This record gives sequence, C-alpha cells and structure tokens, in this order.
Amino acid sequence: MKENLNDLITFMTVIQEGSFTRAAVKAGTTQSAVSQTISNLEARLQLKLLNRTTRSLTLTEAGERLAKLIGPALEDISTGLEQLSDLRDKPAGRVRISADEYAIQQVLWPKLAPVLKNYPDIHLELITDYGLVDIAKERFDAGVRRGGLIALDMVAIPISAEHRMVVVVSPHCLQKKDLPTTPAELLALPCINLQLPTHGQNLSWTFVINGQEQKLRIQGQVIVNGINQVHQACLDGYGLAYVPHALVKDDIASGRLITALDDFTITFPGYYLYYTSRLKSSAAFNVILEALRHND
Repeated sequence: MKENLNDLITFMTVIQEGSFTRAAVKAGTTQSAVSQTISNLEARLQLKLLNRTTRSLTLTEAGERLAKLIGPALEDISTGLEQLSDLRDKPAGRVRISADEYAIQQVLWPKLAPVLKNYPDIHLELITDYGLVDIAKERFDAGVRRGGLIALDMVAIPISAEHRMVVVVSPHCLQKKDLPTTPAELLALPCINLQLPTHGQNLSWTFVINGQEQKLRIQGQVIVNGINQVHQACLDGYGLAYVPHALVKDDIASGRLITALDDFTITFPGYYLYYTSRLKSSAAFNVILEALRHND
C-alpha cells in the first residue's frame, strides 16, 4: 500500500499539537480538512488511529504503533531537507529552542537578534519553558538550562557566565533600616513569589547559611509566573524579590531598588545550550550555535 506522505505528516502534527484545531493552524488549513485527512487515512488503513471526544484526543494501539514507525523517518526527512539549505548562498531553516524566560531575555535574544538581521532566511523559535523538556520528543533543536541540570547523553555548550542572585526591594516598600539581616526574617516580610509555570510550584529562595545551602518558602500578597512580572511588582512596592543581579542592576544603580542579604545570596552556574548527540546540525543551527557560544 502506497501511503500519502502529506497525510502521515498531518497525522503526526495532530499528535504533536494534541488538537485538530491547533494542527490546522500549524498547517495553514482548516480543522475540517485535517479531520477529513485523518478519516481518509483511517479508512485506507482500515484501522482506527485516534479516539476523539469533545474534550480529549488519544491514540489507539494502532495509532501508537504507526506514530512509532513513521515518527523517526519523518524526522530524518525533515532534517535532510533542512540540510539542503547548506547549498544556498546563506544558511536557511527553522531553529527551535526551549529556555526559561530569563535565559531568553538576558542571554539568547541579545546574542541572536543581530544574527537574524544578517541571516533573514533563518527562522528562530524561542519557547519559554522552565522544565527539563525532552527536546527530541517535543521537536526542539536545542534547550537551554543551567549547568548541572542537563542529561549526560546531551552535548552541552556554555553560553553565559554565572548568574548572581540578589534580594531587592523598593525603598517605597522598606527603608534601609527595616531591611532583613538574616534570611529567616523574610518569613515575616512581604515577598513576591515566582510560580514556575511548568511545575506549578513557587520558586524557593536559596541562601548560604553557615556554609550550607538552605531553601526558604516565602509568603506574600503577590504570586506571578514570569520573572519580568516579579521585577515590575518589586518596583511597584509589593515586596522583596529574589532575582538575578543582571536583571535589576540598573535599578540598583539608580536607587529605584535596594539590596538586602548580600552576604547570604548564591551564584547559579551559567547557562548551557544542549542538544542530542544524534542531531545532524544544519547550517542554520551552526550559525545559532556559534553566536551563542560563550567566550570568557
């Protein structure tokens, strides 16, 4: 049986997106067209591939087996087509990277924005994610995480220096004379929590106390799920914030924010770009890689 490659690609897109509607948007077609394509594929195979309800979309046993059979092959085809761009005068193609919000804002974008100007045929996707995403399963070319959080089977390239954390607060919220002198005092003060979207938990504040790292679960009126929202809430006087120094250095210099507990704060390892050792690097990916590589 000769099967239509486009139909198989549509099937995999539906699986990856988890929705006929999102698959249609990604493919630039209609939801009804995607649904009809899957129905035709099931009819030709004489097998049900998907269980569909108004609220969920799941694979049948046949669907799971088909996905395992064709997924790697379609990935190889996609990679091969991207590598053909090496024959062009300038690198071209799509590069997808998963990273947390701070890494995208402070590390990736400042380095990659000029690259995109020079290589207009490179299309870059920066997707915010705080978890240790399976980049192969989620079809990312690479991920960005701090050193120490990367699986041993990945290639990891340093792309930034270390990141020193600071506790800051607006002088409109606390005067210098009222600042905490030990981390434990934070438990009785208004603090701004960062809820990690991927984990659904608030970020612990880590300090070095008597030579040992200790984590605090702090409380406050405000909980947000983005580091920039933490920054703004702190500037607006809603409490103390635990953020990377690079994010607030200008506010500290201008006096908009003041620091506390400097003797207790920690420095996190720098960020690494990681990718599978099986990745057949395209010219576009190599351009991104070289732009990000950290040089002391």
